[in-house]
Amino acid sequence: MTTTVDPTSDTAARRARWLAVTSLAAGTFTLVTSEMLPIGLLTSIGSDMDVSDGTAGLMMTAPGLVAAVAAPVLAITARRLDRRVTLPALMALLGVANLAGALAQDYLVMLAARVLTGVSIGGFWAFAAALGPRLVPDRSVGRATSIILSGVAVASVLGVPAAAFVSSFAGWRAAFAALGVAALALVALLAATLPPLPGEPPAASGPADGSRKLSRPLKVVLVLTVLIVSGHFAAYTYVRPFLEQVAGAGPAFVGAALLLYGVAGVAGNFAAGARAAGGPRAVLVTLAVLMAVSTAALPLIGLPLVALVVWGLGYGGVGVTLQLWIMRSGGGELGTALFVCAFNVSVALGAFAGGRVADGVSVSAVMWLGAALAAVSVAVAGIWGRSTRNGS
Repeated sequence: MTTTVDPTSDTAARRARWLAVTSLAAGTFTLVTSEMLPIGLLTSIGSDMDVSDGTAGLMMTAPGLVAAVAAPVLAITARRLDRRVTLPALMALLGVANLAGALAQDYLVMLAARVLTGVSIGGFWAFAAALGPRLVPDRSVGRATSIILSGVAVASVLGVPAAAFVSSFAGWRAAFAALGVAALALVALLAATLPPLPGEPPAASGPADGSRKLSRPLKVVLVLTVLIVSGHFAAYTYVRPFLEQVAGAGPAFVGAALLLYGVAGVAGNFAAGARAAGGPRAVLVTLAVLMAVSTAALPLIGLPLVALVVWGLGYGGVGVTLQLWIMRSGGGELGTALFVCAFNVSVALGAFAGGRVADGVSVSAVMWLGAALAAVSVAVAGIWGRSTRNGS
């Protein structure tokens, strides 16, 4: 007896799996947008809650540090839970955290809400990034993983401008509330689109290749992640105070400028992704040069839009380039986990360092700090990266 396969059913199954991949991408976009939310709203929140720009920057430091810890902790403690339960639960936590931020009348309450945000970010990112092989055939794993993680890249360059735009006409609380509602809507979408994804046994929680030794190329990529990401957020966290206090920009101009930055960042993301597969080191050097030049130029020129566009082009391609370099270095799951930790710690350290410079020196000085760390990244990638064949 011959068994026939219904092609319609097979097509529907494939579409359902890709819909699940797209839902995860929407989740990572919402997560990272929530993490970066205070950047475009810093002065407004600081003014309402009577704290300095540097102190307000702790809203970036707290979730970054918590996410870096939450990623490995939740990966171990919740490894046996079905991902169809875990991921919607973490997204629900994000929704509650954003709504709590929207309603916060005290800065300590706001920081507590941001801690919850960090827990959600670390856990969701750790689980979602590894689901590609479980959702699609082997030949499509790379594409699925790229789509899932594209939410991180796009959020980094579009989330902040969008929040600043909403804040310019509806207030910063509206931006938090909108993301809270979006996260709660995603809870339903994830529950509806994710197939059953049973948790893994303890033996499956380690690196896929069983190796715990960090290769030299991987070490170089992690060092570059810390340098370039911390430098970026040391400056970018305080870009709104800079535009308002130094460039004399109003709320509408700030929102439009950050939106233009975001558009340039998306262009940089896709341009770098197309070129970095063949040689991530050279691409990263180019991106870091663009970042160093643009952040150094901001305190010196009277055309902030030009510098912001160049900055967006540079940073927009950093995430995808570093990810491709890690893949070429054979980092596997261990490399990806360490990249998540390094990235989030760098966000926190950058925002913290920038805050100390902003309060102790000036908001213009944070741009010089960002430029200096980008320049160091150029040197590291150019010298150390050249000796690692995986980055050539």
